[in-house]
Amino acid sequence: MAYFKSALVALAAGTMLGTSAYGCEITLRSSDTHPPGYPTVTAVQHMGELLEERSGGRLCIEVFDSAQLGEEVDSIEQTQLGVIDMDRVSLGPFNNIIPETAVFSLPYIFRSVDHMHAVLDGEIGQEILGTFSDHQLVGLAYYDAGARSFYNRTHPITSIDDIEGMSFRVMQSDVFVDMVNALGGNATPMPYGEVYSAIQTGVIDGAENNWPSYESSGHYEVAGYYTLDQHLMVPEVLVMSQITWNSLTDEDRELIRQAALDSVPYEREQWAAREAASEEIVRAAGVEIVTDIDKTPFIEAMGPVYEAHANTPELRDLVARIQAVETE
Repeated sequence: MAYFKSALVALAAGTMLGTSAYGCEITLRSSDTHPPGYPTVTAVQHMGELLEERSGGRLCIEVFDSAQLGEEVDSIEQTQLGVIDMDRVSLGPFNNIIPETAVFSLPYIFRSVDHMHAVLDGEIGQEILGTFSDHQLVGLAYYDAGARSFYNRTHPITSIDDIEGMSFRVMQSDVFVDMVNALGGNATPMPYGEVYSAIQTGVIDGAENNWPSYESSGHYEVAGYYTLDQHLMVPEVLVMSQITWNSLTDEDRELIRQAALDSVPYEREQWAAREAASEEIVRAAGVEIVTDIDKTPFIEAMGPVYEAHANTPELRDLVARIQAVETE
């Protein structure tokens, strides 16, 4: 926490846009909650390499990983204020800020990874990126974050009945809270960095996340039951402070936007490799993994979640448009 505060003080003092250790004219500070080597971290670093090359060394990106600049809810606010230049965040924490993003967080909204990519890369994805401009942010690109599934410390989950009464950490999003509650569990919003100790000490029974996060966080060490119900495929989003954006030239904005888009296929490739490696580590550790599960009762239980969060004609239309997107 002390490092976090001192880092923000330094950034607020005006060290964001200026000469850096890289020798660049402008250095953009980017926040990420994940550790070094995580696909989203390496993707933004790759974006920085593209940007430095294409700008002739004028523009650089410095990535602060491992929540050095705060957990996601805090970093979003700091990015809106212009204290942080860029932020890689799950769409989940944006659900309470930008209503349109909640649709991407609806359980089972995406039929497959290919379906998700078709939506994000198409008209709908760009339309939702555009909504960030109403909230002091510029939406740059989407990254993959895999499928999220439940894990816990007490017993394998083989049906919806096994969730009854269990407490699960969720991101600070009403959609996530309502999803767990609709399944009969008790949702507990909590910062990502607090989850390990909360499971270990029995404050909560478990959480839900993808393979790399389950592995890299060490959660599999304290929650040895993982059920691949794949209830969510929530994309990550890379955003930029509107304040920083407005301080740049049109040329630099275009370089940044294009470098962000060009980092997407790199991140997807890194994600696929990391997901496979994380799964291998978790399986080797002896975690009990449930793969044979009937998702139908889980999907049917989501009716109230859709009613609560796709609760306007515009959002219901957005859901219908997403469901209508076809893949090759």
